Amino acid sequence: MALSEKNSNGVQSYTDILSVLENYVKSLKEGNVEQLQKTFHGEAVMYGYWEEHLIEGSIINLYNSVTKYGAAPHITAHIDILHKTEDIALARIEYERNAADKNGVDYHSLIKVNGEWKVISKLFQIPVK
Repeated sequence: MALSEKNSNGVQSYTDILSVLENYVKSLKEGNVEQLQKTFHGEAVMYGYWEEHLIEGSIINLYNSVTKYGAAPHITAHIDILHKTEDIALARIEYERNAADKNGVDYHSLIKVNGEWKVISKLFQIPVK
């Protein structure tokens, strides 16, 4: 069965979302904050635990972390798009060896604004070793 051209919730949406999330991982790998900012909505937030420390607030916290720790040349990641509708999506990214040599998981909520997918929130956990 072919997808209708009118179906804006088709396979192309998965490809577009995956591209945004792959850019996220690539930006972390390169330590490129400017490129990383293209992944996130300007008002994005992040909440989660870096070991036992609660991190909360603006996505600027992520940009500051990447600036502090730099590139993650050895990062590996697995991306799952858990669910999507026409204009929102939820994804999970499990990764190993971030710039601080930590493993963890992110959950990203995405929204399509003006035809472009952006991460609006990041929920994460880097467990205590």
